[in-house]
Amino acid sequence: MNITIYIPRSGSKRIKLFIPYEMKDERELLKKMQTRFYHVSQKLWSVLNTSQNMDLLKKIFANKYKLIEEQKTVHQPKFTLNKESLLALSLAEQKLILKGYSPNTLKTYKSELASFLKYFENYDLKNVTKDMVESYIYYMITKYKMGDSKQNGAINAIKFYYEQVLNMPREYYDIQRPKRANQLPNTLSEEEVYKLINSPTNLKHKAILYTIYAAGLRLSELLNLRVKDIRSKETYIFIKGAKGKKDRHTVLSENLLNLLRKYYKNYRPSYWLFEGQDGGKYSASSIQSIFRKAQKESEANPWSTPHTLRHSFATHLLT
Repeated sequence: MNITIYIPRSGSKRIKLFIPYEMKDERELLKKMQTRFYHVSQKLWSVLNTSQNMDLLKKIFANKYKLIEEQKTVHQPKFTLNKESLLALSLAEQKLILKGYSPNTLKTYKSELASFLKYFENYDLKNVTKDMVESYIYYMITKYKMGDSKQNGAINAIKFYYEQVLNMPREYYDIQRPKRANQLPNTLSEEEVYKLINSPTNLKHKAILYTIYAAGLRLSELLNLRVKDIRSKETYIFIKGAKGKKDRHTVLSENLLNLLRKYYKNYRPSYWLFEGQDGGKYSASSIQSIFRKAQKESEANPWSTPHTLRHSFATHLLT
């Protein structure tokens, strides 16, 4: 097990490095360095790019690191679609809206389909074969370093277009998928969870983290909770329009109910259970900030996210 230090490209302002979660002592050493920063989305640490910092990293990590050239990110150039491709994209968007796909899915599918349509703008799309689609995916991976997540998004968008818009047979959808990364389960121990959700001194912040964990909620489900969804007499929480637009119930423990009652008496939310300063729905970015602050103060797994609490809830129910 080694720390990976990425040799910065010419002009790079930061030196990035990856520290495996198990190497806690080494992570604490890095935290003592000035200018260090943790990039949550990339799961990488970085420090200011100076020769002194590079020498210091090599010194404090001794024989526990490896150097790798930082790969240059190649962005797909901007493009415009011809009339036929714009019409195809419009039909796909109409079908997505009619089928009630989420705004995020709509945005992702439109972006991936636009790129796909541009690539095949001189072809009759009904004559594009499975091999041609796989060649396109291969081109995007090699040319623009398309990652696994984006690759799956592109394949799903293409599948939707052929199946739902063109009504083509299923043989067009059997496209090679990237292998799932072999990652450790994204959960926290019970001790980590306890420290994290009890870290906030602000009552609303604590109630938010408690509710995500104790009820096993997705972030979107928490944001959409209404005051009337807390069914205290029946001891459950009603989740309206959960994933797949299906309503469901989840548990309401006595501890969570008592905390929510205390929170309600102090804040008196009118409609949404957790409201912002203007009375509207709480924002996802605010909750992520609350979680990140609690994670740092409790020293829980730095790779964790609010969704990790949901995974931990399910795992702890089984143990």
